Amino acid sequence: MYTAKKSEDNLGLTKDAREKALILWFEEVGIVDIPLVGGKNASLGEMIRQLTSKGVNVPTGFATTAHAFQYFMQRAGLDDRLRELFSDLDVDNVSNLQERGRQARAMILHTPFPPELESAIIEAYAKLCERYEANGDALCDRLNPEELQAYRDYNCGVDVAVRSSATAEDLPDASFAGQQETYLNVYGIKPVLDACHRCFASLFTDRAISYRATKGFDHFDVALSVGVQKMVRSDLAAAGVMFSIDTETGFKNSALITAAYGLGENVVQGAVNPDEYLVFKPTLKQGFKPILDKRLGSKEIKMVYDVGGGRLTKNVPVPVGDRQKYALSDDEILTLARWVCIIEDHYSEIHGHYTPMDVEWAKDGATGQLFIVQARPETVQSRKSASILRQYRLLERSEVLMTGRAVGDLIGQGAIRVITDVSKLESFQEGEVLVTDKTDPDWEPIMKKASAVVTKHGGRTCHAAIIARELGLPAIVGCGEGVDTLRDGQEITVSCAEGEEGQVYEGILRYDIDEVQLENLPQTRTKILMNVGNPQEAFGLSSIPCDGVGLARSEFIIANHIKIHPLALMHFDALKDKAAKWDISKLTFMYENKADYFVDRMTRGIAMLAAAFYPKPVIVRMSDFKSNEYASLIGGKQFEPDEENPMMGWRGASRYYDPKYSEAYGLECEAHRRVREDMGLTNLIPMIPFCRTPEEGRRVLAEMAKHGLVRGENGLQVYVMCELPSNVELADEFCEIFDGFSIGSNDLTQLTLGLDRDSALVAHLFDERNEAVKRKIRKVIETAKQYGRKVGICGQAPSDYPEFATFLVELGIDSISLNPDSMLKTLLEVAKTEESLAH
Repeated sequence: MYTAKKSEDNLGLTKDAREKALILWFEEVGIVDIPLVGGKNASLGEMIRQLTSKGVNVPTGFATTAHAFQYFMQRAGLDDRLRELFSDLDVDNVSNLQERGRQARAMILHTPFPPELESAIIEAYAKLCERYEANGDALCDRLNPEELQAYRDYNCGVDVAVRSSATAEDLPDASFAGQQETYLNVYGIKPVLDACHRCFASLFTDRAISYRATKGFDHFDVALSVGVQKMVRSDLAAAGVMFSIDTETGFKNSALITAAYGLGENVVQGAVNPDEYLVFKPTLKQGFKPILDKRLGSKEIKMVYDVGGGRLTKNVPVPVGDRQKYALSDDEILTLARWVCIIEDHYSEIHGHYTPMDVEWAKDGATGQLFIVQARPETVQSRKSASILRQYRLLERSEVLMTGRAVGDLIGQGAIRVITDVSKLESFQEGEVLVTDKTDPDWEPIMKKASAVVTKHGGRTCHAAIIARELGLPAIVGCGEGVDTLRDGQEITVSCAEGEEGQVYEGILRYDIDEVQLENLPQTRTKILMNVGNPQEAFGLSSIPCDGVGLARSEFIIANHIKIHPLALMHFDALKDKAAKWDISKLTFMYENKADYFVDRMTRGIAMLAAAFYPKPVIVRMSDFKSNEYASLIGGKQFEPDEENPMMGWRGASRYYDPKYSEAYGLECEAHRRVREDMGLTNLIPMIPFCRTPEEGRRVLAEMAKHGLVRGENGLQVYVMCELPSNVELADEFCEIFDGFSIGSNDLTQLTLGLDRDSALVAHLFDERNEAVKRKIRKVIETAKQYGRKVGICGQAPSDYPEFATFLVELGIDSISLNPDSMLKTLLEVAKTEESLAH
């Protein structure tokens, strides 16, 4: 259906002829032709000409030229009339802006196209119909002359998208996202002409006038090209937006894909909460399948074709069963991710520097094919300074009113202004928090006055998100029905600085902004690693200079992202707790085999960590819950013993090979195997906690091997925690079993001094700097070096005590793993110590 015939029309035009042409086909233009056909159309031509051979599908079409627009404007004398109209334009006055915009558009719409331009559009549309073999001859034969003319005017032909493409849009320093109009499902000669005319008028929408004024563009230096492109029948399937960079953190190695059912306009406008998928680009290019994360969106409505001709679309509800499924298969996700990599690489080569891309895609429900329908440079993260790290940090908390998808890593606050109708925009005041269902480009003049934005609908690629990033505003999108509880004048704090989930807090809360210069930081022999808790924060944390991750805790993933005891999933039918069964059913509704839920969630959490710091080592400690902590998971009480002292009981390695738990440990091993082998993230190093004896270590390694994790194969290293006196005293034997040690100074101090670190009665005795503890640390470092094993530390002491970090460096420890907020301070201390040792 969409294999277009090759067109020979107008090929070989001279430069002068091209510049005076009224129509150019996409195949005739490239990215250098932005002055001729605008950014959108030039990019479509570039991809059709250069990337089709690499497997990227792009529907073809034609464009009216900048010359056509200028010819229309000059012939009718519109330039002079518009200059006079704009002589008293005040874009900060909403009433003035709206009135001038309305009059400007009316001038253009009431001015007919020159006959030459109208004929050129009609001829080009007829040729597009011929290329797609959709001229309706069979039906035309049955109509009388009057009926035939009406049919040809309004119905005969192919369905097309008619899109505006301004000559100043899609520039590296200005997105112009949605400034002009787009019309979908247009077919028939008169509807196409009408849509082209409306696109011309949309050069003077209120938001376009305001945006140009804000960015310093002269209104009369910008021309409007119109692209007429064969529609992709995504109304029968799905569509969305993808970025070749993480939109919030600027992490360059991931592709973000959003998807919802129907035409893609709902995703762009933020009318739906779409699915989101993250794919890791470096190992994708190596042939692996690294889908790091999949987040199910609610996808409540979809935009479809309406009955009849013209610009007819409508929104209809999505069946509940479809909402509870992903809109794309894994193979389709990976195909789109490969395409966005190809597009990014091509545009980076053109521009001579890294150029992340913002791309719209669509799936044809009639053929099952995927297509790219637009591509433009990303304009926010690509402009950020790489030499300054700015971190927002809340200093206090209050009641969380609602959550949603965080946009940006900022914090904003102020009084709420709820606006649900574009006619009420004038009521918005400087510094207020805009609360609404969704935004579209008409809202941009007030968004630049806002301190933050909160929306009911939308995902990370919707209009509100894109413009908030460009304006440097915190925004939380897709908050759902909770938005309806917010009221005018209510004071709130909008925090997007706590990971992917944004929080709306009651009241005005105190916060800090830390700025760190990242240039000219010293290089140290001692590796400076990071302790990471939440995988969702990993992309943002990876911008802090470090040598990898020294400790990531599996317990965080289990407690916060899985929430269910693994044995409760494996023995769901035997569960006695009916409430737990109900909760598990709700969380695992997408999984026929409920154990797959655990593996999938664990895989994604670990993969996010490994990808964020790739190819640097990422050491993930395997689960180390105590029995009382496991019992607190959903369904956990049935499978856990009551222990008098869980801290000293059935935890860590002792669980992994025990018949009462080993099958659950197998799920954890499978997650590690998938991350390393299916996704190619071989920088992942599993670490075994609370391993009491060398024999336990051997039994754990044997258990791992049963599940495809064989130490030494595919570069697999396995580390062990050094947190027990036995780990120190038998370090030589542990060296024969494991590839490295990570000293857990908290437990090692507790067990060396024989005290409960959680007891306030003996808390004053807990000190990692105690000589007994320091002697054990000295001994294990010396033994590890003797046997050629890596040794680091992941406890809190080096962060808290500069002299302790000095002590470790003097011993020649290989690495120190620190909490993010103390990394740069400790790095400078380590560098200072190493310099003094060198002299």
